[in-house]
Amino acid sequence: MSGVQRREEILVAARTVFAERGYSASTDEVARAAGVSQPYVVRLFGTKRELFLEAYTVASAQIIAALTAVPAGPDAALRMGDAYIGLLADRDLLRMVMHGFIAGADEEVGRVARHTLGEAFRLFQERSGQDEQAARVFVAQGMLINVLLAVDAPAHVGEDAGLDALVQCVQDDIAERATA
Repeated sequence: MSGVQRREEILVAARTVFAERGYSASTDEVARAAGVSQPYVVRLFGTKRELFLEAYTVASAQIIAALTAVPAGPDAALRMGDAYIGLLADRDLLRMVMHGFIAGADEEVGRVARHTLGEAFRLFQERSGQDEQAARVFVAQGMLINVLLAVDAPAHVGEDAGLDALVQCVQDDIAERATA
């Protein structure tokens, strides 16, 4: 396996480990998940912070790429929503993004997080032609969906009436989008 392939493999393992354990995960845990030694991970990425930052940057770029791929037009708003919802099937991606917001106190991680939110907002306006209010709702709805999935809310329906109603509203919005 080439060094580039091994690096990619470690980043995949890092996404999974950081998604599960957050920034508290160690480079040793990432190394075990990737089937390599911890010194090898450190040699390739430096510190745990740099490994986290790169894994987070890759995850954020995946979101931006999905939104960027939607061409401008009258159905762009719907298609951008669908593109984002499609990304959420990767539970590690959404949880990695959430941990990045938590770790955003780190200036570089925070910069990536802010850029991702800003780009989602800007791309929605640019592609859909809709106003700032619609773009704000798009970003807010995406974050709400992300949070609900990160806490596995759909699997816990019946535990809390308020959460049940919120999950139902979001599911209704998604179903409405699917039939539009």
